[in-house]
Amino acid sequence: MSLTEKQAFLVLNALPNIGPVNMRRLLDQFGDNPCEVLSASPASLEQVKGVGPTISASVSGWAERVDLEREEQRLTHAKAHFITCRDENYPALLRELYDPPIGLYQKGDYKFTRPAIAMVGSRKTTLYGQKVARTLARELTQAGFCIVSGLARGIDTAAHEGSLEAGGPTVGVLGTGMDIIYPPENLDLYRQVKAHGAVVSEFPFGRRADRQSFAMRNRIVAGMSVAVVVVESDKAGGSMITARFAGEQGRQLFAVPGRIDQPTSAGCHQLLRDGASLVTCVDDILSEFSYLDGLAPTPIAPSSSQAVDEEPGPPMSPVEERVMVCFTGGARLTADEIGLAGQLPIAEVNTALMMLELQHRIAKQPDGRYEAV
Repeated sequence: MSLTEKQAFLVLNALPNIGPVNMRRLLDQFGDNPCEVLSASPASLEQVKGVGPTISASVSGWAERVDLEREEQRLTHAKAHFITCRDENYPALLRELYDPPIGLYQKGDYKFTRPAIAMVGSRKTTLYGQKVARTLARELTQAGFCIVSGLARGIDTAAHEGSLEAGGPTVGVLGTGMDIIYPPENLDLYRQVKAHGAVVSEFPFGRRADRQSFAMRNRIVAGMSVAVVVVESDKAGGSMITARFAGEQGRQLFAVPGRIDQPTSAGCHQLLRDGASLVTCVDDILSEFSYLDGLAPTPIAPSSSQAVDEEPGPPMSPVEERVMVCFTGGARLTADEIGLAGQLPIAEVNTALMMLELQHRIAKQPDGRYEAV
């Protein structure tokens, strides 16, 4: 069967268990020609470092393992397209990686023309982290950047939402195939990102999430960006993997500080100790890139959402004021802890908490603690 170069890349990308490093070695061995790789004999394939009988059998017998016609039909049905590493619209910075994806499935018409900044963080985030991520993403978008993240819960979601508030573009990188929305509650966000930017994945249709796929996704998030901003992360979070990739790939790394007793800030503080640049506002990021043509900081117009945030709320009662003081410094507290800190009866605390929630000054978290908005 005679294949075009794009079809050959699509087949290679759909073959299981090869991995990006071995894929790169195979292409290097056969003149960077994917058609030559697929037509090679098992013996010649196994001359490549890291390629054994399992991989060689998979590649040489690709016609039995990959239904090319079905893959192309899936692309058409999904209104997606497959961009190879040879295509003009392939993200330029990805080509600098040691193990770049040979192709990306893409939904959305974004052409990767703006310099990209990745924003990542914890899935179990605080309201503080969400607000910081949303604000930074919105202001960076207004300054001419494209925000890249992983469409996950928490900081990823806030980053995409902030960019969308500014009109985008934003790029979501999946750790699954294009036909699997994870987490499922982000379906509407997925559609908005696609409409105002792009959703991409290196994984073929049907690939479900696992530890390996998320790590591979993180290398792409960092790889297509000029910088990575970590907003909230514990020391063992997936965002730390993205930060490590940023360091290995020579990308600028930023971290947002948080409370010293908050586990979701421990990773950021570790990054700051290791040399990441401190971020307290968008100018801390913009100043790093002001020397590059086209990336000088520009005035940031206040958005409608910012105007709403700055409107004063209704006056608070004396008890409500005492309760709000307890949240100084970003504290996350239970009703009992607020009662002790403010020396207030628990009945008055509960009443004040209810009123403050209605006024959107605080929010109750899933663990029962309250946090200032």
